Amino acid sequence: QVQLVESGGGLVQAGGSLRLSCAASGLPFSGYSMGWFRQAPGKEREFVAGISRSGESLNYGGSVKGRFIISRDNAKKTMLLQMNSLKPEDTGVYYCAADHIVGRWDANDMDYWGKGTLVTVSS
Repeated sequence: QVQLVESGGGLVQAGGSLRLSCAASGLPFSGYSMGWFRQAPGKEREFVAGISRSGESLNYGGSVKGRFIISRDNAKKTMLLQMNSLKPEDTGVYYCAADHIVGRWDANDMDYWGKGTLVTVSS
């Protein structure tokens, strides 16, 4: 049974930082591209950041470029999202997702999802 479990969300003031983690089990982690998506109330789920199987290729959504850093540790089957210079518009539920095909960062294409962790950025 595949499980993706996010952690690290919480309440932070604008300008602050948070680090999200995604722990994977039940799948060959190094065989999957991994991504972070988020969903704000009343909005569609949007791509935040993605990382290739080896970790060499990184992709970011336009609104987070230069502020967020995605990484992974295949030995530990974990993925991280370091979020810096947070803004109120970064508020939302952040989801970890896995895709067996490289380079697709559409929410409709992801194979597995976590249940999400809530990030709230106060102004």
